Amino acid sequence: MCGIAGVARLGGQALGADSDAVLNQLADILDHRGPDEREILRDGSVGLAFTRLSLVNPEDGSQPLVSDDGSLVLIANGEVYNHRELAAALPDGVKFRTGSDCEVLLHLYRQYGLEFLRDVRGMFALILWDRANNQLVLARDRFGIKPLYYHRDDERIVLSSEIKGLFADPGTPRRFDWESALASPLLGAAAAFNDAPVTTWFEGIELVPAATILRIDLRDGRTSEHRYWELPTDTDESADAEDFVRRYGELLEASVQECVTADTELGLFLSGGVDSSAVLALAGDKRESLHTFTVLTGGTLDNGDAENAAWIARELGVPNHQVVFPQDHTPTPDEWLRLLWLTETPMCGPEVYYKHELHRFARQERPGLRGMLLGAASDEFNGGYTRQLGGDWDAFLGNLAHLRHNTRIGRRPELRHWWAEGPSFIAEKALGGTGSDDAYRAYLRSEYLKVQQYNVWHEDRTAAGSGIEARVPFLDHRLIELSARIPDRLRPTLLQDKRILRDAVRSHLPARIAERPKGPFFYGTGTHHAYRMLARLMRADSYALVERALAAPGAADHIDADRVFGYLAELGEGATDAPAVEMLLRVLNMGLLADLAANPPRLESLPTGAVRQELVGGRTAPSDAAADFRTREPDGDAVLAPAEGVLLLTDPAGTEWYLLKDGEIEFVLEADAPMLAVLRAFDGKTTLADILAAEGIGTEDVRGDLSSLLDLGFLAGGE
Repeated sequence: MCGIAGVARLGGQALGADSDAVLNQLADILDHRGPDEREILRDGSVGLAFTRLSLVNPEDGSQPLVSDDGSLVLIANGEVYNHRELAAALPDGVKFRTGSDCEVLLHLYRQYGLEFLRDVRGMFALILWDRANNQLVLARDRFGIKPLYYHRDDERIVLSSEIKGLFADPGTPRRFDWESALASPLLGAAAAFNDAPVTTWFEGIELVPAATILRIDLRDGRTSEHRYWELPTDTDESADAEDFVRRYGELLEASVQECVTADTELGLFLSGGVDSSAVLALAGDKRESLHTFTVLTGGTLDNGDAENAAWIARELGVPNHQVVFPQDHTPTPDEWLRLLWLTETPMCGPEVYYKHELHRFARQERPGLRGMLLGAASDEFNGGYTRQLGGDWDAFLGNLAHLRHNTRIGRRPELRHWWAEGPSFIAEKALGGTGSDDAYRAYLRSEYLKVQQYNVWHEDRTAAGSGIEARVPFLDHRLIELSARIPDRLRPTLLQDKRILRDAVRSHLPARIAERPKGPFFYGTGTHHAYRMLARLMRADSYALVERALAAPGAADHIDADRVFGYLAELGEGATDAPAVEMLLRVLNMGLLADLAANPPRLESLPTGAVRQELVGGRTAPSDAAADFRTREPDGDAVLAPAEGVLLLTDPAGTEWYLLKDGEIEFVLEADAPMLAVLRAFDGKTTLADILAAEGIGTEDVRGDLSSLLDLGFLAGGE
């Protein structure tokens, strides 16, 4: 990982000496991305700034990289995993001047022009100065894993790996883009596909799109755009399910092997689910040197993540650091501001916070660690959300059709009234669809955009904040292409609950992990622990974050202050699973980013707080820390019943159940959840032990949920 930045004059004029100050500020702002080395270059109309984090060939990988004739100059952030393979395919006589994996990009550009990234595997963002043609070439990898932003006007263009870097140039606007943020389906958690282009959240700030090459003529500013990759729309009808599973397993193992290649120490975030565990299992001879890191919260204790992570780490013989966030832990407002400024997104929430803190712990515990392997982005392309979006495949497709319909309504709001009440007799064609469109393919496109806007965005920043590079084996384009080409007839077999992945790794992982049900990193069982943390954060220091957000430029026109304070007052001290808690935080984040952009602080000036500690002191299993998160344990002899004001309701189809308190939905339960069966059996007469025996449910299956409901006052009795 590195930080790359630059300034270029348009119109043929050379940069003046005053641009050196901007270039040095850019390097200062990006220092956390590359603390090992920095270089500044200014020549003619172009200036480049580079900060380096050394993972491959630390002694011989400095940048900028320059072609032998001096006509091409390159700075790049990321990794080219197949650089040796690409170099071997170049014509005889090509000479390499450094050991950098990115130098091959110079030779590929000279050989193939705008097709130079066609066969590259890796994650990267690059700025290439074609001196001979007086052009800038900007590009990013297929999934936008590595960032690159810019602001331009008629006279110049400024570029940076992070948005905050652009503010080093006085001509860059410093305004949050309220309108585009509020229009984002993803930010607003809309029940529709996310078909909006990736936004930067700030006015006048643009990004180089994923899988795209931008070429800018510095003589007149003319810009061309070339996409070198698209999400496949065709299917492979010749293969059967067994062939898909075999090929997926081979490609995943190859991708993991490429990602574990480094000349410095790597770690791995281990959740105890099949994704991160598969990466660990496939790491081969590199596995023995890996340290793994797991978040231990009330939520990961309740949902089994922490326990399963510790178990699979023991099974595979690697250290596992369980980093503890006690029940009363809350970041300070200043710590939240720093995280928000680091990530530069209003989607910053509990998941982002926990990962950021895990990186901080990892870097302190293992000072030589420079890269972190992740199990991220498997769910999005392997059917990981089928259970949450319906259960079986047919129900999943039915919900996708509903999301697709809502998306089309969003494009044609003037027709919304035809579907407002009762059955509609208007054809989908009226909304611009054919009715026979592949809803699953539209879903994949939505997930592709979501991965760029949320997943890789925050994974990059949370790692970079600690001088760590995040590596994502599941975002190898060969894997995505294979999954996307699964024909309709095989999707229920291979994509229901990630079956293709589970079958591909079952010879590498114990069944306990390979078949463990999908559980989100943060959302799901135990969510209330994090939501209570958010409520405390928003109330901290006399509502300091709220007051600052409401005073920000544009906030008065976009945030309802009375409703914000009213909702926080209703929450009291017992915030639960209500999604509105996180939605409120996103609204406040918008105001806070508007305030930060108006007067951009230096990241290092904002406090970080103490690094979290791991599970130690004779406690060797996550369950040993239960007392840190639970104040009331369920007693088998207790007779339990819903507390006053608590109701259990279901939808007409009985597919989802809702636990309400004082008329507000606080928990959503799936129809097959063990806790639901127990709740339905509570009658104020039968002991908990007898209910569990009658339902055939083990105490451990519901211990965390029962403890949480007792803590929160949803159940009466049970002392």
